[in-house]
Amino acid sequence: MAAGELDRLATGLLEGLGKEFWGFAPHLAAATVEQLGPARAMSWSLSSVHRYDRTLRALGPLRTQLVCTTISLYNRCQYNAYGHAYAAELIYFRKRGRLLPVDPTTLSGWIDLSPGELRDRLCDLLQHADLHVEVIWIDRTLALAAGEQEPVDQDEARIAHLVRLFSVLDAVAVLGKLEPDEAHDPINKDTALKAKHAALRGSLA
Repeated sequence: MAAGELDRLATGLLEGLGKEFWGFAPHLAAATVEQLGPARAMSWSLSSVHRYDRTLRALGPLRTQLVCTTISLYNRCQYNAYGHAYAAELIYFRKRGRLLPVDPTTLSGWIDLSPGELRDRLCDLLQHADLHVEVIWIDRTLALAAGEQEPVDQDEARIAHLVRLFSVLDAVAVLGKLEPDEAHDPINKDTALKAKHAALRGSLA
């Protein structure tokens, strides 16, 4: 099989995974194949997606999305920060019937903050959203991302894996200069919820 055909096959596979899990073909698919090569992109992505799915079930959708958002902000990746911040807001909106204090576009723009400033803003957001317990998880995530501590339990091991996972995903997105697309979570397939969310966000603009 020619190199170009293998690239198209790998890209199609990764786009298919995106459509299956999130309901759309993410911009990240083609960039991952281009930067990692088709064979590595397929094997790495297939192994990563299964462990990510286990983490999603163990930590819960909202906590997982908040952790992923934090890691991508720490890594200065606006593409993934937006995708996971949007997912977090949709999950929060479905559960609470209200919006997060900061919209996903603004939140994903916090990529230039220092780690201390990032922590303060995220914790302030969570406290105003009545998500006080999540502050602990943000602190643990930032400490693991900075290499300031080793995982002490299974949940921290899951976060440490997300840190390693997003070190690749964020680097690919930054190098590829990817523009934000949609919510990086199965909730993105709930078109009715997204329409209600967009209407509420629009009314506040």
